[in-house]
Amino acid sequence: MDTSEKLFERACKVLPGGVNSPVRAFRAVGGKPRFIQKGLGSHITDADGVEYVDFVGSWGPMILGHSHPDILKAVSEQMVHGLSFGAPTALEVEMAERMVAMVPHIEMVRMVNSGTEAVMSALRLARGVTGRDKIIKFEGCYHGHSDSMLVKAGSGALTGGAPDSKGVPEGVAADTLTAQYNSLASVEALLEANKGQVAAVIVEPVAANMGVVPPQDGFLQGLRKLCDVSGALLIFDEVITGFRLAAGGAQEYFHVRADIVTYGKIIGGGMPVGAYAAGRELMEQVAPCGPIYQAGTLSGNPVAMAAGIAQLRLLETHPEYYGQMARGAAYLAQALRDAAQRHGVSMVVNQVGSLLCPYFTGQPVDCFAAAKTSDTEQYAAYFNGMLREGIYLAPSQYEAMFVSAAHTESDLQRVAAAADKVFAGLSNN
Repeated sequence: MDTSEKLFERACKVLPGGVNSPVRAFRAVGGKPRFIQKGLGSHITDADGVEYVDFVGSWGPMILGHSHPDILKAVSEQMVHGLSFGAPTALEVEMAERMVAMVPHIEMVRMVNSGTEAVMSALRLARGVTGRDKIIKFEGCYHGHSDSMLVKAGSGALTGGAPDSKGVPEGVAADTLTAQYNSLASVEALLEANKGQVAAVIVEPVAANMGVVPPQDGFLQGLRKLCDVSGALLIFDEVITGFRLAAGGAQEYFHVRADIVTYGKIIGGGMPVGAYAAGRELMEQVAPCGPIYQAGTLSGNPVAMAAGIAQLRLLETHPEYYGQMARGAAYLAQALRDAAQRHGVSMVVNQVGSLLCPYFTGQPVDCFAAAKTSDTEQYAAYFNGMLREGIYLAPSQYEAMFVSAAHTESDLQRVAAAADKVFAGLSNN
C-alpha cells in the first residue's frame, strides 16, 4: 500500500468519503485519490514523490502555475504582519480598485470567501433590488452548493426546480427555474410563463461544469436582450472564466454586459476567496449602504488579498499570457482529436481560450443533454491511463482541463504522446 492509499484509509475514518469535496474521491473514475504534497509551475508531486503535469490547477485559479515566486513573496510579506483582522485593510481597497480597472461595467466590489458565497450573495442582491423571487439557471451549470442552486430541471420545460440534494427544501427549489444552455427559446418560454416574477438569469458564460461548452453565437447577447425586456438582471458566474478568458473576463471576451458578476479563488491566487461586483447603483443597495444584508468576518482576508493582487498585477502587465495559453489549449485539443482519430476512438473536443474538454461521443456537445452522451466509462479508462503516464486530469468527465501560463511546449508534447499511447490501448479493448 503506497502513502496516498494509507492517507486515504485514514481519511475515510474522519472525513466523509475521505475527502472535503466529493469529486476528489475518484468515484467517477475508480481507484484511489492521489494526495498532493507540493506544486511548482505546471507540475504537482504526490505523497509518494510521483510527479505529474497538472491540468486541474486547483480547478482553475492557478493560471500562472503553482508557487509563482511573486505570489509567494506577497503572501510571505503579509503573513509576518498578521493573518486576519476582521477589520479593513489597504489591501482590500487596492484589490477592488484593480478589479474595477480591469473588468468592464463594474464600479464596486464586495469581497466574500468563496464562489458559492459570491453567487448566494449576488442572487440576494438581484432579488432585493427587483422585488422578485424567481431565478433562471441552466441545466448542467454549477453555481456552488447554496440551496437555491442545487436544483435540476422538473418534469416539463416550464416547471420549477426540484431539489438535487437531500436537505434542500422544496419551497426553496420551487423558485429556481431551469432552462437549456444555448437555447434562448427555453429562456423566453420561462420568462413568458413567469412574467414579472424573475429576478435574474444566472449563467456560466462558458459552461465549464459540464466539461467545456461554449456559448453559441448570439446566445449571451440574446440573454442580455431578454433580460432587458423582462426587467430581470443578467448574472455572469465567472468563478471559472473571470480573469482566465481575458483580463476583463467573459464580458470583455464576448463583448456582452452583465449586471452582476461573481468570482472565486482566481482573485486570491488560489487562496479561499470570492467576490461579487456590479455598477454603483446596484452595489449601494448592499449593507451598510442599503437594505440588502451580507457580511463575513474573513471577507477581504489580507493574505488572500495580497496573493490576488500579485496575480492580477502579473496578468495585467503580461497580456501575452492569454494568447500563449489559448494556443496551448488549441494545440492540446487538436492533438487529442488526432490521436483519437488515429486509433478509432469516438471523441469530440471543445475548447475556449485556455479551457478544453474531451468528450467520448460522436456528436457535437452544445448543451448538458449532449454532454451526457459521453461514455463516462471510457473517460475513466482514459483518465487512469493518463495518470499512469504522469498527466493529472480532472477525475470526472464533466470538468475542464486548465492550461496555465506555466505549461511549456514540452508539457504539451508529453500530453500528446501520452494520449496517443492511451487511445491505442482503448481501441484494443
